[in-house]
Amino acid sequence: MIRDRRRIDPKTGKLREPAEAPAPETPDEGDAGVSDEELSSLKTQLSERLADLQRLKAEYDNYRKRVERDRVAVREQALGQVLSELLPVLDDIGRARDHEELTGGFKSVAESLEAVTGKLGLEKFGEKSEPFDPTVHEALMHSYSADVTETSVADVLQPGYRIGERVLRPARVAVAEPDPNAEAAADESGDDGE
Repeated sequence: MIRDRRRIDPKTGKLREPAEAPAPETPDEGDAGVSDEELSSLKTQLSERLADLQRLKAEYDNYRKRVERDRVAVREQALGQVLSELLPVLDDIGRARDHEELTGGFKSVAESLEAVTGKLGLEKFGEKSEPFDPTVHEALMHSYSADVTETSVADVLQPGYRIGERVLRPARVAVAEPDPNAEAAADESGDDGE
C-alpha cells in the first residue's frame, strides 16, 4: 500500500490536512494474549533453532577449512610430481657443471630451469662434511675415518631435493664414521717411532 505523504495536494495545490496514523493494535485487556506455557515453548524452539544454526555454521566453517587444506595438499602433490620428473634433468645439469661442459646457450637454459624450480620451492640439499641424518640421507657407501668425530657425509653421490618439509628424493651419500681403531693405531705408530 502506497501512501502519499505530501503536505500540498498536487492536483489542487491546497494544503492537506495531516492524516492521523492508525494506532498499533493492542490486545484487549480481556484477551489473555500469549500464555506462559506458549511463551516458554516459543523460547525453547528459539533456543533449539539457534543451536541448530550455530551447529550448521560450525559445520560450514569446518567444510570450508577442509576444502582449502585439501586444495593446498593437491597443489603441493601435483607440484611435487612435476618436479620429481625434472630431477634427472637437474642431475644431468649438475654433472655437466662438474665436468665444465655447461657453456653457451645450454648454460643459460640450465640456469633458467634452476631458477624456475627454485621459485616453485624446490630446494637442493646434501653437502659434504654435514652430519649424517637418515631421514634425509641415503647411505650408499660406508667407511671409517680418523678425520671425523661423528657420523658424517664423506661424499655426495647424488644431491637430495625437497619442497618445504617434504623430501622428494633423499641425498645419496657416502658415510664416514669415526674409526674405533684410530686410537689404537695412533698408539702403535707412536711406539714404532721411538
